[in-house]
Amino acid sequence: MKITVLDGFTLNPGDNPWDGVAALGDFKVYDGTPADQILERANGSDVLLTNKTLITADTIAKLPNLKFIAVLATGYNVVDIDAARERGIPVSNVPIYGTDTVSQYVFALVLEHCHNVAHHAARVLDGEWERRGEFCFWDYPLTELANLTMGIVGFGRIGRRTGELAHAFGMNVIASDVFQGSAPEYEPFSWRSIEETFSEADVVSLHCPQTPDNEAFVNKDLLNRMKRSALFINTARGGLVNEQDLADALNNGVLAGAAVDVVSKEPVEKSNPLFGAKNLFLTPHMAWGTLSARKRLMGTTVENVQGFMNGKPVNVVNG
Repeated sequence: MKITVLDGFTLNPGDNPWDGVAALGDFKVYDGTPADQILERANGSDVLLTNKTLITADTIAKLPNLKFIAVLATGYNVVDIDAARERGIPVSNVPIYGTDTVSQYVFALVLEHCHNVAHHAARVLDGEWERRGEFCFWDYPLTELANLTMGIVGFGRIGRRTGELAHAFGMNVIASDVFQGSAPEYEPFSWRSIEETFSEADVVSLHCPQTPDNEAFVNKDLLNRMKRSALFINTARGGLVNEQDLADALNNGVLAGAAVDVVSKEPVEKSNPLFGAKNLFLTPHMAWGTLSARKRLMGTTVENVQGFMNGKPVNVVNG
């Protein structure tokens, strides 16, 4: 069984070995694969593993030996799952691995916005504390989270964990989701429409998958509903946001700030309107990347490949 990883560097930059997958067959891993080399590298493979390298219908059609695709992530929009289904090729993802890691990162962004820790630490080292001659100073307003409102769009595993952390900080939690499950046990909590969530929240955090129906749904109309003191956070998918509208909102003071870990085209290009927008933290799609989360992802990937080889595929998204 020939197993090929098309873009393995982010999952294992050197601290998260492929041993479990490698033991299952004739194994080859590439750190990354340019689009014009996908067919060459995937040729003859029975099993393909991909994180962000696109597996299109045309690619699938040109790989007669391909029998299984494992996505090294939760989101699987990089694979044409319909084309795979037509060929009888199961596609598996890793549904649970980053719940704690991503929600923790959301609050790293929230707290940086509230206190500008990195800025003030740099100012101290630059001598500003000594120059001012006072026992303390701050350049930006300091924000307490207690009694503010956290608005969560997409109340699945990560969204719910984010809500729990918000509650622990004393925040009120509101959430919007197409599929409302049971309400959490803590209070106060309430369901809201997307429009109400953007209007009422002091922090809005996206945790929904990207689908054809919600592409760029965060647009001028929604952003104009936000409080001028509010913070917008996206650690989900870049394509959920109309980036020009968000840049305009930030530059015009429509909201106080934004923190985005994902953009529509990655890595970000300087032509992206968010590049250089005011009051924006732009980070390099790193919310998922703790070693603990990557180890869980690797472990489930081993289970996915092993399940397929045993004739019992698991975590199949195109069944």
